[in-house]
Amino acid sequence: MTPDDVIALVKERDVRFIRLWFTDILGQLKSFSINAAEVADAFAGGAGFDGSSITGFNAIEESDMIAMPDPSTFSLLPWRPDDQGVARMFCDIVTPDHRPYEGDPRHALRRAIERAASMGFDTFNVGPELEYYYFREGNVTPGAAPEPLDQGGYFDLTTLDAGSDIRRDTVLALEQMGIHVEYTHHEVGPSQQEIDMRYADALKMADDCMTYRMVVKEYAMNYGYHATFMPKPLYGENGSGMHTHQSLFKDGKNAFYDDADQYHLSDVGKAFIAGQLKHAREICAIFAQWVNSYKRLVPGYEAPVYLAWSRRNRSALVRVPPYQEGKESAVRAEIRCPDPACNPYLTFAALLQAGLEGIEQGYELPEPMEKNLYHLTVADSRRLGVEHLPETLGEAVELAAESELVLRTLGEHMFKRFIEIKRQEWEGYRLQVTQWELDKYLPIL
Repeated sequence: MTPDDVIALVKERDVRFIRLWFTDILGQLKSFSINAAEVADAFAGGAGFDGSSITGFNAIEESDMIAMPDPSTFSLLPWRPDDQGVARMFCDIVTPDHRPYEGDPRHALRRAIERAASMGFDTFNVGPELEYYYFREGNVTPGAAPEPLDQGGYFDLTTLDAGSDIRRDTVLALEQMGIHVEYTHHEVGPSQQEIDMRYADALKMADDCMTYRMVVKEYAMNYGYHATFMPKPLYGENGSGMHTHQSLFKDGKNAFYDDADQYHLSDVGKAFIAGQLKHAREICAIFAQWVNSYKRLVPGYEAPVYLAWSRRNRSALVRVPPYQEGKESAVRAEIRCPDPACNPYLTFAALLQAGLEGIEQGYELPEPMEKNLYHLTVADSRRLGVEHLPETLGEAVELAAESELVLRTLGEHMFKRFIEIKRQEWEGYRLQVTQWELDKYLPIL
């Protein structure tokens, strides 16, 4: 939609308030509302705000920021009353002189897309699968163990799937907001869910991921429950991942497809995957950015940790789904290590930049690993020469801090702030004395 389309729709639907959405450096959704009467001015010159209190933005002496609404993202919020219409638009953040703000995650993704365009690629499509858990609201308090709604497992229905009604309402709300949903089902963990959105270009999909997380939480709250995208909320159960399907298009055709190749994978596709495998360790702090992320990235819980690729083997870091005759556009690479609590703008930017690096530098893709890597021992991995992802946030952050690719992906301002914030998080966690340590050591030491 154009600004004029939005202004006309605001009048037609009697919209009273418009929420302007953007994210901080960690991917937390930020918002402020403007009166519908101000929407034309917002399109003309943006809406100013104080950025000094936004994580990763400028300090107080350089705090003036402007949110420029993107009319193509206009949507009514289906959980708000019809007679008090509320809509939202995502924004690009700019400085007072209307230059793109280097601390805006949306801008980092735009830069990555521009690099792809300079290399001749029209579109970077992504299709993420965000998993999450439902818990009973009353138990999501400090010191209390979260209580799942059910003990169901993968694809369970009937009474073992207490979340089916909430998922249905969530899907209907997403569709009202222009987000097409392909699949929805109970996941492996108790009360764990998955709703899969249809693939889209990376910028739209990053916006959709932010919308998805908000809608999931809103409808869970309406039912009196709590939804969480925490990567590993339950000990001994599967964590929540964000398996991300990716493909590049050139002149309207899938650049990953090659009919003559045994894997139906082009040289471009192979180099793209090779780039992600080569740089996975240094960008890990972006797609798995929390201390808790590394409780998920361990062998044995369907989370890949070894830097390998395969065709059908879901234990590898990157999977190339089997080719189906006549579906050349569906040839893609699925990277399985990101988690749903990441900043999707920075994650898609980092994945794209790593893949483009592989294409530009002509990286060679190793042979696929078709064995079950979940059961690979440390000795096996050393013998096979297979590297693995960092084991802690602390290790991941230090790898990112030395990475030229991460610096180019984030830009100098965001790079410095991200490393600083994540070092503080790791240090805060490292100094904690946990209940596990007290139970383990206090009686005997």
